[in-house]
Amino acid sequence: MDAQAEYDNRAMVPEHPGIIAGWAADAAAFRAAWPEVELGLAYGPGEREKLDLFRPGPGESWPTALFIHGGYWQALDRSFFSHMARGLLAHGVAVAVASYDLCPQVTLARIVEQMRAAAVLLHRRTGRRLLAAGHSAGGHLTAMLMATDWRARHPALPADLVPAGLPISGVFELPPLLPTTIATALRLTEREAAALSPRLMPPPPRAALHAVVGGAESAEFRRQTRDFAAAWGGTAEELPGLSHFTVLAPLADPASPLVTRAASMALAAG
Repeated sequence: MDAQAEYDNRAMVPEHPGIIAGWAADAAAFRAAWPEVELGLAYGPGEREKLDLFRPGPGESWPTALFIHGGYWQALDRSFFSHMARGLLAHGVAVAVASYDLCPQVTLARIVEQMRAAAVLLHRRTGRRLLAAGHSAGGHLTAMLMATDWRARHPALPADLVPAGLPISGVFELPPLLPTTIATALRLTEREAAALSPRLMPPPPRAALHAVVGGAESAEFRRQTRDFAAAWGGTAEELPGLSHFTVLAPLADPASPLVTRAASMALAAG
């Protein structure tokens, strides 16, 4: 296997700059137009430890999803992805879109802790258990939230604070990344890569997992999605014809089957 070719999504999709620019423009327009939103809610002291919370209407207690962006833990932020809330909002689900610090300025383990802090903030604000959804690196972080021992963090937290996960084009086994240039900024040892791999962790009890990948993605991304869903007793779905970057498009469409499924998962979680 040529790991570099299999995991280098930007090289595999040469038109990605235009897609990412489109995300930024659509996200800015959506933020400007959506009336029920709190921008820049802090879940920690750092400049990037913030999230934007979009609600279907007034009030706090809506079923809630946390969307976590990708970028191989080294790029992008929440400002590119606000419009990914559109689909779930139309189904009565609030959506938080979070930023986090990036490697190599922080470790991957630190990013996992940041997303845990974001989830705790949302639970305390809404009183709800959460659906986590994330793209690429965010798919990995979605799975890490599902695997978290929340009672160990605080005995007042629900043991299943994140009982449902919708990882999209996620990386669930990190050791295959180690021989690639992608891993340079991650600075992971083999032991750390294994310890941060959800595929190698026990599946959380009674968790609802639906793992999605584009049908036009690399063989390794499709394999990782299938293997992870099987290991955790979840379901896997390939979206025909979609690449690592276009695979997100259904989230912005209230009528897409993926959004309908995600809304049902959020309602069951909360």
